[in-house]
Amino acid sequence: MDVSQYLEIFIDETSEHIQNLSDNIMILENEPDNKDTINEIFRTAHSLKGMAGTMGFKRMQHLTHDMENVFQEVRNDAIKVDSDMIDLLFQCLDAIEGYLAIIKETSDEGTNDNEAIIQKLNAFLNSVSDEADSSADVKTDAPADTDASSQEKYLSLDLDESDIKKLKTAADGGQKLYGMTVYVQKDCLLKAARAFLVFKAVEEYAQIVVYSPSSQDIEDEKFDFDFSIFFTTDNDLDTVVKAAKGVSEIENVVAGEVAPEDYQIEDAVIETAEISVKSSSNEKKTAPAVSSNTNSAQSPATKKQSGKPVSNRTVRVDIEKLDALMNQVSELIIAKNSLVSLSSSEAGIQNQSYQEQIEYLERITTSLHESVMKVRMVPIESVVNKFPRMIRDLSRNLGKKMELYMSGEETELDRTVVDQIGDPLQHLLRNSADHGLESAEIRKERGKPETGTINLKAFQEGNNVIIEVSDDGNGIDTEAVKSKAIERGIVTPEQAENLSQKEIIDFLFMPSFSMAKEITDISGRGVGLDVVKSNIEALGGDVEVKSKFGEGSVFTVRLPLTLAIIQALMVEIGDEKYAISLGSISNIEDIPVSDIKYVEAKEVIHLRGAVIPIIRMNQILDIAPPAEEPESLTVVIVAKGDKQVGLVVDDLMGQQEIVIKSLGKFIDNSSKVISGATILGDGEVALILDVNTLM
Repeated sequence: MDVSQYLEIFIDETSEHIQNLSDNIMILENEPDNKDTINEIFRTAHSLKGMAGTMGFKRMQHLTHDMENVFQEVRNDAIKVDSDMIDLLFQCLDAIEGYLAIIKETSDEGTNDNEAIIQKLNAFLNSVSDEADSSADVKTDAPADTDASSQEKYLSLDLDESDIKKLKTAADGGQKLYGMTVYVQKDCLLKAARAFLVFKAVEEYAQIVVYSPSSQDIEDEKFDFDFSIFFTTDNDLDTVVKAAKGVSEIENVVAGEVAPEDYQIEDAVIETAEISVKSSSNEKKTAPAVSSNTNSAQSPATKKQSGKPVSNRTVRVDIEKLDALMNQVSELIIAKNSLVSLSSSEAGIQNQSYQEQIEYLERITTSLHESVMKVRMVPIESVVNKFPRMIRDLSRNLGKKMELYMSGEETELDRTVVDQIGDPLQHLLRNSADHGLESAEIRKERGKPETGTINLKAFQEGNNVIIEVSDDGNGIDTEAVKSKAIERGIVTPEQAENLSQKEIIDFLFMPSFSMAKEITDISGRGVGLDVVKSNIEALGGDVEVKSKFGEGSVFTVRLPLTLAIIQALMVEIGDEKYAISLGSISNIEDIPVSDIKYVEAKEVIHLRGAVIPIIRMNQILDIAPPAEEPESLTVVIVAKGDKQVGLVVDDLMGQQEIVIKSLGKFIDNSSKVISGATILGDGEVALILDVNTLM
């Protein structure tokens, strides 16, 4: 078997272990005596070591092995947790992430031995006495929930004639023979893969003679949750057991030597006396004698039964498979729209049964679409979990005290959006830490707490997800931004006098516009907010800023729930059909032309106490206006945050579920007012208006 087939599982599980380590190390920094956290870090490092070893990634295995050794001493109270250790552990995590990044690209871990980090880990170990150090490697701890009775595991053998001949050959050769039974966790999804990784780990130190059941049956998953092997080795038995236990999702490993005086092999018959077995607690247990004929040697009926396992309710699915499924649903919706279009014909109207089938198809496709969307939705937790560590590092690098508070991590977004939102959010948080928060001295002068606060808050609002990044720092100095804009020739001093606060703040989103006084590793290279804006707009979202000088800033990112299928209002402008996302529409009004007013030579309407600017869509889209000015206008009021704009259209066609198709490079979309296209039921193409850009 080729381990490369388990590479994707390894990558996914390693990512989870790295995040788990990061979270627990953050907890440990604040609670250095938290035994539960220390044990969890030890177990995770142990799992990582075993996974890396069985996949053949020796450098990663070496690093995680040394991490595990250090935490063994922390568990024994021989080493105390301090800030230097926390820094070193985070360096270890960065190194492991480095290995993982290379593995993702090349399927190999690269050539970096990270000797400097390993030397630092060993320096911690050298601070412990030789006696404690030597005992750390041989101690194997029992799982916390394992009692003495449950440790009485038995070798489970199912041997045929050829197996017994192999054992006889090994015995005749004078080699020491050992037996091992491995118990896989009951909720393990890929037990054959786990078994194979155990075999690979054991074969590093031993030669497997017999498998029970056969290796083919194990590969085909034709076994329960335990399997056994006979092997010979020149290494210490504990070394082989530890290698097997290093594989993740292995519940327990029991092994023992079958001494020459305890067995004889004659004419395909095994008779074993009592076998001394070392259990996971390192105490000797005695397994009952096992007799065998040429067909089988059954495990004793007294084998302890574990409770019913809780089934795992999640499954990993390749995102490409979900994309393919979404494309098929999209085509189904287009076909449904086509049938709906046909049903409005005279023949369709007269056939009631046909109408009922169309309605049924509509319900089914809508339900299927919702189900697929739910499968694609993932919590943004997977992205934001790495930010507490980032803020902790920034706090130390910048010499500022700061705390990050997060809420709404369970808010769900389309997987495609989640994958791409990490970098923009990281920029915003770095911006708050570097530019936003003041030094402790200035905060004291302003009567603020020495520790600055950064908040990341996510919540759903209609068909959008809102993510707010705020801080209680300096806020944006609009006068300084205005001066910088004049200095760079973006505006004249006269124009600058008439700019609103929002227009001044918008300069910060221009390419290469940086307010940093010096270039650092964190910011000041002129890449930041312009990247944030372009990345978020590429996802069909937008970003707004509110700031008060001396008090802080709030960056509000608005993102669509999905990028694939939306509910839309179909409108006509001239002879052309356009779609407007229903999530952007607040209401539709019929406005008499006589009610249109002018503010600074721009058309506005006064509606229920609000002054709303209107946009003549035929002018924006270069469509010929109607021959005669109508007495009233159809105005679609769209909203973005607390702002509203009225879009003037010629006619309303009704609501429809549409599939968004990217325009790619087919047209010059420099104005960005078109966000995509859709195919209507009659085969015609309608363009989708980008409300955010229009506003």
